[in-house]
Amino acid sequence: MLEPADFTLGCIIVGALLIVMTLSGSFIARLPLSAAMLYLGVGVAIGPMGLGLLKLDALKNVALLERLTEVAVLISLFTAGMKLKLPLTDPRWRIPVQLATVSMLATVGAITALGVWGLGLPLGAAVLLGAILAPTDPVLASDVQVANVGDRDRLRFGLTGEGGLNDGSAFPFVMLGLGLLGLHELGDGGWRWWTVDVLWAVAGGLGLGYLMGTLIGRVILYLRMRHREALGSDEFIALGLIALTYGLALVSQTYGFLAVFAAGLALRRIDELPQVPVAPPAPELSAAEQHASGAEAPAHMMNEVQRFNSQLESFVEVAMVLTVGVLVATVRFHSEVLWFIPVLFLVIRPLAVYLGLLGTPVKGAQRRLMGWFGIRGIGSLYYLLYAISHDIETALAQRLLSITLAVVIASVIAHGISVTPLMKRYEARKTSRRGPDADRPASGTSPE
Repeated sequence: MLEPADFTLGCIIVGALLIVMTLSGSFIARLPLSAAMLYLGVGVAIGPMGLGLLKLDALKNVALLERLTEVAVLISLFTAGMKLKLPLTDPRWRIPVQLATVSMLATVGAITALGVWGLGLPLGAAVLLGAILAPTDPVLASDVQVANVGDRDRLRFGLTGEGGLNDGSAFPFVMLGLGLLGLHELGDGGWRWWTVDVLWAVAGGLGLGYLMGTLIGRVILYLRMRHREALGSDEFIALGLIALTYGLALVSQTYGFLAVFAAGLALRRIDELPQVPVAPPAPELSAAEQHASGAEAPAHMMNEVQRFNSQLESFVEVAMVLTVGVLVATVRFHSEVLWFIPVLFLVIRPLAVYLGLLGTPVKGAQRRLMGWFGIRGIGSLYYLLYAISHDIETALAQRLLSITLAVVIASVIAHGISVTPLMKRYEARKTSRRGPDADRPASGTSPE
């Protein structure tokens, strides 16, 4: 169990680190490393390998860690959904959808084969490992995601959409792996897995989330613009919508991750719907309330919710990467990770992306960067903890923990070192090729 003193000390460390990172943010942004690398280093330093201030064990504290990673992924998925403002009819959506389906399938299949014939895992455990490591991370990938809601760059849009979608699309394979291990009901011939875990849970989650985001957003705007009610507390919109949508998704046996992502996606689009008539100005309202309830209310609400989400996501990143650093001391890493990680990063991910981008206009540098930035992080850790909480064997849990944590740490370091120089070079080449307005499409042209 996590002692109260550990929680208190953890709050002090996280708070101090947030303040330090805020004060030195502009300096760190110029360095060839990511903030996550610094958080990871601090986590190791305060854990049993360093000062011994905090102690966590993934097997003993599985319930706590599962909930923390679950909340972290939910916040990041909702934020990712709100970043993607392009109309759903825009052809760019084909990129993340194919990455989250075709590339996902290819990655799970390749890791499964590698797990069976390279790692000697039983089939169910190999499928489970593939499902754990296949999704890219929406928490740690902020440096390569959409920078603002008007960003139309295919690379950033594709990686953001992929991170939002494949954290949910990996769930059917988690359930398949658990089923093959005898820990989940698949049904005769897999009928239950296909109908409930795949078709219903995926489609139902997306539909429920989009419906909730649209309805709640429209109700709030109607009350504000028509009746001058429900003003203020835009932060509660995000938290309330995430919690309500996720709870309803779990009750209806659909995938809550997909539902929350779709809710964020729908909330961002409420200003595209027919506008609610605006009531006459009310003199008793403050200037801020007038602004929040006038014709610009949709944009105002979106900006406030997005700002709060971004701040919350930053806090989540600090807490989760610190946790990974602390966990390092409790895991016995095996030599197999020395060859498995390069194969995953340099062979499986690029090939899976190549297959997933067939038929899309993504070529050259964009395709290579998508193949490299398959960032693994908190989503993979959540799926691992989810599997452990479903009573997989202790020996298997320890082995999967060793591989997963090693992959996450390697991703934080390798992608953290490379993200700043690679993205700066990419942006510079794009600007020099198309001019300073590269992301603003001219008439009859399509931006990158």
